[in-house]
Amino acid sequence: MTARRKPLSAHKRIVIKIGSALLVDRATGLKTAWLEALCADIAALKTNGADVLVVSSGAIAMGRTVLGLPSTALKLEESQAAAAVGQIALAQAWADNLSRHGIVAGQILLTLSDTEERRRYLNARATIGELSRRGAVPVINENDTVATTEIRYGDNDRLAARVATMTGADLLVLLSDIDGLYTAPPATNPDAEFLSEIPAITPEIEAMAGGAGSELSRGGMKTKIDAGRIATGAGCAMIIASGKPDHALSLIDTGGRSSWFAPSGTPVTARKTWIAGQLEPAGRLVIDAGAERALHAGKSLLPAGVTACQGDFHRGDTVAVMTAEGREIARGICGYDSEEAGRITGRKSAEIETLLGYPGRAAMIHRDDLVITGPRPRG
Repeated sequence: MTARRKPLSAHKRIVIKIGSALLVDRATGLKTAWLEALCADIAALKTNGADVLVVSSGAIAMGRTVLGLPSTALKLEESQAAAAVGQIALAQAWADNLSRHGIVAGQILLTLSDTEERRRYLNARATIGELSRRGAVPVINENDTVATTEIRYGDNDRLAARVATMTGADLLVLLSDIDGLYTAPPATNPDAEFLSEIPAITPEIEAMAGGAGSELSRGGMKTKIDAGRIATGAGCAMIIASGKPDHALSLIDTGGRSSWFAPSGTPVTARKTWIAGQLEPAGRLVIDAGAERALHAGKSLLPAGVTACQGDFHRGDTVAVMTAEGREIARGICGYDSEEAGRITGRKSAEIETLLGYPGRAAMIHRDDLVITGPRPRG
């Protein structure tokens, strides 16, 4: 049965992502009236029975305004200092505005590691779940005060998608400075066509993604499509809409333009949702066409179908499964260290004991530890 678009109020749990440029003005700081209107929309959704979670950018943007930092690119320590100051102001603003509607706000700060490592992922999910059960609105942001390039998301679109899948949300709303997906960047191509409904994220849809649209936001359309792949694969619909007008959420249901991405009709299990949503695979396994067909048929990945092993990873790490053309088709938990995987690459499972000195596992990645992330090959 094909999923159909529903009003926001018909969803049980909604994750709303707010871009920095929507919330913070470079010259004047927090956009107070805009935030007041948005919190009124959130209160209306909660009154109708929906759990609401917010992923809010803006800590660095607020902090640099308070500290009077230059508009040029900041050094790492300047960004982290700005985040330390801005996060307090940001959390207070959300708490004050939600409290006017009798809603308690709870602050959650995450780094990439908190959602990539399974135990920390489960702990974060439990905390957010408890806040929601008690009627609070979790306000989530990346922990910019400690995250460095190698351990950060770098954008809140994908963080929001991970939060959505982590918490079992059925809708992710990305409020941005663009009102949806176009066939080409509308700012530079007058012939760009607007897409109101996207049944599936195909390579053609991915090719439509443009670059970053604002100096205050780190994410462009590409990160939104990445977020869509994570969310829809877990059975969560996604909407991209402009957040510029007041009451941006209510406008989505009353005629405002937005793009709706349909959830997958066959969402993966909770554990496979975590695997598929891994943003930084520890390594890559390149496979041949026969292995690709086998994976789409629900089979495990055997060493014989692997043509190359890339990266330094350990048994139990998540790796990306790639075609020879460089297209990712799956993610999975590898049963071997990279050194061992390299030694058995291209060989039959019956040869594993001779090559490694112990029996080992027949599969490089067992089908129970593997999730398809790319489209089925044509033909």
